[in-house]
Amino acid sequence: MTEDMKKADGPAGAVHIAHHLANSDNFQNLFQEGMSLVEETAMYLDGDGREEAKLLPRPASLAYATESMRLTTRLMQLASWLLLQRAVNEGEMSREQAGSEKNKVRLDKLSSATGGPSWDELPQTLRELIERSTRLQERVVHLDKMLYRKGPEEKASEAINDNPVASQLNQLHAAFGKLG
Repeated sequence: MTEDMKKADGPAGAVHIAHHLANSDNFQNLFQEGMSLVEETAMYLDGDGREEAKLLPRPASLAYATESMRLTTRLMQLASWLLLQRAVNEGEMSREQAGSEKNKVRLDKLSSATGGPSWDELPQTLRELIERSTRLQERVVHLDKMLYRKGPEEKASEAINDNPVASQLNQLHAAFGKLG
């Protein structure tokens, strides 16, 4: 068993496949896809997209502005996550450091209005970029959950920290020992 596999072992010696997937060619393909999508989107929004937006009626123009901002935000968050994971894979950052930094990255709260009359009036290329970015987001969120899910001890600790009464009781216990 390699050293990486030992580190990835969980309870009862279970091997976490996600850690191996994150270091695999599959991750490299995901990384390339994400970075290519960022580049393709930037070129579109600065070129053809800008020209297409000028031809839209007012409601669709507003939808275009909104959706292009959402798309850009989504892609920047995805690129940040992919770059953090690559840094872990290349040994430039520990998984713990990346976990701390990735808390600044918002993957799950990035939405788009992919329906309604304004959606149908948006340029086809923009709609396709949004749909591709959403699928990429789903894949990254899934991998993120597999890589950074918390163990039972961490969940219990967070539950106590989220409960102000339990937190106060723990502080009293730490300061004065067992009461009663």
